[in-house]
Amino acid sequence: MMMKKSATSFLFLVLIGLLFSCSDAEPEFNSDLKKSEDVWKAFRESSGNTYRYTVSFQSWTGTGTETVISVAEGRVVRRAFRYTGIQNLPENFPEAELEWVENESELGKHEHSAAQPITLDEVYNKAKSEWLVKRNAAKTYFTAENAGMISSAGYVEDGCMDDCFRGIRITAITAGK
Repeated sequence: MMMKKSATSFLFLVLIGLLFSCSDAEPEFNSDLKKSEDVWKAFRESSGNTYRYTVSFQSWTGTGTETVISVAEGRVVRRAFRYTGIQNLPENFPEAELEWVENESELGKHEHSAAQPITLDEVYNKAKSEWLVKRNAAKTYFTAENAGMISSAGYVEDGCMDDCFRGIRITAITAGK
């Protein structure tokens, strides 16, 4: 009887441990993300938390965009946007929307097409809490090709055919002045 009770208690504890250790909230690529975040923290320190990063998007249609986010001492101070491929935009597309710049007091004025005006600290947080969360029926991606810092983080839902990546692609990170 004592042996049966001990075995049942042991199995119960193992089951509880498995349930809590396999949380969906834990990001995929946890080890790679941690290494990349450590590289980022060293870069942030050495740059005085002043840097620029470039977010790129390329559609299967040939339309592309590039957003450069400038951060000074931990605050986003500028967002510059431009289309890099315009062949499939409507003929009546407003010329003023093809390329623009927002300074600190204007951040967020333009609502579509550009990357959000957020710091790399916020990018890493979104990677952990949104883009790299384990999902059923989705493939998750993470790369750190900017001298060890994040270059892509996101997912594609199974069965999606066109422009399905949800996340971020960073093509450059440079220290500011």
